Amino acid sequence: MRTARFIGSWAAGLIALTLAVTLFVQWLQFALAAAGGGPAPLFLWMAFGVNLLVWSAVGVLRLGDDAARGVAARRALRRGRPGRRRSALGATENRREEQRVLVRARPAEGAADGGAAAGSGLAEGSPGGPAGAVEPAGAHTPGAGGTPTATAADPDRLTLAVIIPAHNEEPVIDGAIASALRLFNRWDIYVVSDSSRDATADIAAETGVNVLELLTNRGKAGAIEAVIEEFDLTGGYDGVVILDADTELDERYVEGARRQLADPSVAAVAGFVVAEWKPWERTMVGRLISAYRDRLYWMLQYLLRFGQTWRYTSTTFIVPGFASAYRSSVLRRLDINPKGLVIEDFNMTFDVHHKRLGRISMRPDTKAYCQDPFTLGDYVKQVRRWTLGFWQTVRRHGVWPSLFWFALFFYILEVLLVAVTLIGTALLAVFMVLPAVTGGAVLSAGWYAAAYGAVGAVLPLTAIAIGLFVPDYVLTCVMATIRRRPSYLLYGLFFLPMRLIDSYLTLRTIPQAWTASSDGRWKSPTRAAGRL
Repeated sequence: MRTARFIGSWAAGLIALTLAVTLFVQWLQFALAAAGGGPAPLFLWMAFGVNLLVWSAVGVLRLGDDAARGVAARRALRRGRPGRRRSALGATENRREEQRVLVRARPAEGAADGGAAAGSGLAEGSPGGPAGAVEPAGAHTPGAGGTPTATAADPDRLTLAVIIPAHNEEPVIDGAIASALRLFNRWDIYVVSDSSRDATADIAAETGVNVLELLTNRGKAGAIEAVIEEFDLTGGYDGVVILDADTELDERYVEGARRQLADPSVAAVAGFVVAEWKPWERTMVGRLISAYRDRLYWMLQYLLRFGQTWRYTSTTFIVPGFASAYRSSVLRRLDINPKGLVIEDFNMTFDVHHKRLGRISMRPDTKAYCQDPFTLGDYVKQVRRWTLGFWQTVRRHGVWPSLFWFALFFYILEVLLVAVTLIGTALLAVFMVLPAVTGGAVLSAGWYAAAYGAVGAVLPLTAIAIGLFVPDYVLTCVMATIRRRPSYLLYGLFFLPMRLIDSYLTLRTIPQAWTASSDGRWKSPTRAAGRL
């Protein structure tokens, strides 16, 4: 059965690749035949974008640089330089585990409204507890201009805490905790239940991890801030991992995060998001959303952020909050929960750049698997929150002279131009198709007939349809090849409408960033029970 699946997946990939090449060749022939190319460059730009091409080229340079550094490191080892000393921390922690008892406290009588209602009793001297606060290994104090002054640390000795903020996440919280328990000791995992009305806190407590309950809903940023303060996590650990309740860590995540944080110039590690793919648990719309997100994540991470997180650039504008790791000395200097923002991750990333606390690192070895929305309504709400949070963060931090803002300016410019052009072209397509739908009735209006003739002479309906759809669908065929999922060829037929939704929300939330204020409170979308 496995052999048949393997052969079938590769056959599907080859079919998708052949389809991509065929479609693109036919599209080029069509475009070149239409007035020497006509609007072909415009359609290609809307599909691929200049930023994507530029940062893909930078990513290629990074691949060469990383390869050269790897070769140099291996040569140094062969010349007899001492290797990295393995620590006995893991064995020591295993011995300590038998000596610790984690107790979930009940709400104190007369607890103040909005305060911590429950936590874990930690044995004296445990990491994360006040008595266990130690000088973090590899911690650094930024020097002038925020430049780290410490030397590289031993990755195996870096201690990490895991924060899992949750609000009514009963269906998925056990999966997130189980994935963390595979990689961390239970006393290093901190679940903060943000005034959940379901069994989120009870399920977390049953696993033996630290649990903090908040009596009032503070929002994700407020919950993160509260659990860090309650357990003094930045004082007791070298770094803090922030994990969403619907996310599960890859088995190599900790190794990758530690290796990146061992570089003292790294302030934060951006997790490498992978969209979960369980089509049997989703409706047709849910599968469409998951497939579309998979394509989007792959393009943004491999073709954009990989180049943006090169050691010579570090211009990425987002450390995704679903699975990120921050150095504790950096986290202490961040404004995690400023007033008025709907989400926290854009603001924390901008803060790292603005205060010059170090660079952002991202590598494919820090994968984490997330659960995307199941319904179109939840998808729209999520994208709206993301885009609104981005524009709110831009408004809050403003512009400052830096390579970061130089790159961000051209990214924002292109995003806006593509959104306007894409929606405008789609509206032109509707304008051109109305006569066929109404049997020519709309042409009885003189202005409409004149406009229809003028637009048709420059941009006929077939050119709009083929020009918009084919380049976008070619990307889908490439993704179907890479992922070896032939079903993407079906779902890809509807990716263009999804892009139109994204473009509309991008433009719609710009004025809201200056008029709307948020308290950060959240509402969990529809979840699927069980592990990802």
